Amino acid sequence: MRISAKGEYAIKALLDLALQRERGLIPIQEIAARQAIPQRYLEQVLLSLKRAGLLTSKRGSTGGYHLTRDPEEITVGAVLRAVEGSRARVTSSPNVTRSTTFETASEISSQRSARSADALA
Repeated sequence: MRISAKGEYAIKALLDLALQRERGLIPIQEIAARQAIPQRYLEQVLLSLKRAGLLTSKRGSTGGYHLTRDPEEITVGAVLRAVEGSRARVTSSPNVTRSTTFETASEISSQRSARSADALA
């Protein structure tokens, strides 16, 4: 499966929010800085995730974003469909025995980084 930049940014942002969920509202500037995502582009991505009901937000100096439910309940497929729309084709691999949630998203990110490093070597 091929993931677009928008999809990858959405996954990174949701993973960041999942890891920071104990802190409450997380400002977009912090997410953008930690994940190396351009803030203007991240605004569009987070708006799509908010419209899909995956996030809520509060405006203002004390504002930010947070997940609407536990990270374990949010699948990567739901995130991709939120930002890619109906064109997102999320299918299971025969090797996958459970749905991919943000509990396993960090494992996927690590594997992807390792493959990228191997390709550059």
